[in-house]
Amino acid sequence: MATQSIDVRVAGNGRMILPASVRKAMGLHGEAKVILTIEDDQVRLSPIGHGVSRAQALYREHAKHARTTDDFLSDRKAEAVADAGEPLATNQQHDPK
Repeated sequence: MATQSIDVRVAGNGRMILPASVRKAMGLHGEAKVILTIEDDQVRLSPIGHGVSRAQALYREHAKHARTTDDFLSDRKAEAVADAGEPLATNQQHDPK
């Protein structure tokens, strides 16, 4: 993408309007969320969906096995049981009668 500079006015309360051409270039339609990154004296705006897409792409690139959310949760539960040193079933309260 080519670099483009656009003058934007910032109101006294900090609000500014992104020009339609910028919103279109960023793929923003209607109300949207963006990630604002401050680096040194520069600000970068990124559509929030782009960050999610990049994270997913990085995961797919580096993941050794295909895993589901259920796989992940099952592994975490097994680790918690191992850390506790006892099976989950023994965590029940006993009646002293």
